[in-house]
Amino acid sequence: MPRTDDDTWNLASSVGATATLVAAARAVASRAQNPVIDDPYAAPLVQAVGVEFFTRLATGELSPEDLDSNDSPVGIRRFADGMAARTRFFDDFFADAIAAGIRQAVILAAGLDARGYRLSWPQDMVVFEIDQAEVIEFKTTTLAGLGVTPSAELRTVGVDLRHDWPAALAEAGFDTAEPTAWIAEGLFGYLPPEAQDRLLDQITELSAAGSRLGAEGVPPHRAEDDEAVRTRMQSASGQWREHGFDIDFSELVFLGDRAEVADYLQGQGWRTTATPTNDLLVKYGMAPLDDDEGFAEVRYVTAVR
Repeated sequence: MPRTDDDTWNLASSVGATATLVAAARAVASRAQNPVIDDPYAAPLVQAVGVEFFTRLATGELSPEDLDSNDSPVGIRRFADGMAARTRFFDDFFADAIAAGIRQAVILAAGLDARGYRLSWPQDMVVFEIDQAEVIEFKTTTLAGLGVTPSAELRTVGVDLRHDWPAALAEAGFDTAEPTAWIAEGLFGYLPPEAQDRLLDQITELSAAGSRLGAEGVPPHRAEDDEAVRTRMQSASGQWREHGFDIDFSELVFLGDRAEVADYLQGQGWRTTATPTNDLLVKYGMAPLDDDEGFAEVRYVTAVR
């Protein structure tokens, strides 16, 4: 079902299912022969969501070879590689922010991100996680049930980013006078272009000097290219239907023209660098994507205020 202004979801449906898919991909990547990430909580979180397809993928019952075909535009193996590179980029981003003395972090649309539990944070680090209340409650309860405790002072903020999340963040104790390390991972494609701009404006308003932002910048598309992009996404997800999973991810994203994240932030006074996906893959020892695989167009942005 296409997106609406007031749609809701859980981790088994709509936009929430993408968070579970990404966690399953992190589980696949963590089992690789020479893994570039280690996320021990990805598989158990996916299992707790209870979608059979994702569970079989996360636990290794289904392998990428079971799902990928020669004519697949983006197979599970390459998707898992992409998610490994993406995860490592944001892990390294936080490590660099910590080394620079930042002690306040915000994870936007956290989903099943377990960085508040698996990263080695300084003792005086405060990490805020923002997502819909149901998603936050699920992850917190599941990890507590596994006996896992946060590795930082973790403050959860259950609020939809379409609502007044800055007020909810302030209520949770966010300090606008302190430099902050923000990440927006796997988020902007699920926002209309104007909502992306508004979110970047809000982050800027809340960021003291010395703050940093790590973000995944999705490419703008001309209107005439939208159908080709949707067809490519439908082809990839169509292979999964025979394994019992039937969500059309092309209905969940907002295509069309949008601001380049790095350029927009520069206009707001940030210093930015943008790294193409293929540069990340090569940096972490994986093969680059073909130009026609779509994901190669994504750029990873680091910004300093």
